[in-house]
Amino acid sequence: MAQSPIAEVICEPSPRMTQRLKRQQGATLASTGLRSPDEVLELWLDPRDNWTMVIAYASGTSCIVAMGAHWSSMQPQDPA
Repeated sequence: MAQSPIAEVICEPSPRMTQRLKRQQGATLASTGLRSPDEVLELWLDPRDNWTMVIAYASGTSCIVAMGAHWSSMQPQDPA
């Protein structure tokens, strides 16, 4: 059976999570979206096209909720 790259959700104070992603993975914040009034979803990408999805809570905690490889960005298509 394949095992998840993260066996459990990893949470820590938001500044420490940002520092970890930048320093240990060389990741940069690629995009964000509001999930609820108290939650912001962040997508972090590293130079090898690995990605990490983080939820940043208004409480000051951030949690890694998913990660993977081979991220590829799509350009919006003109419907015409």
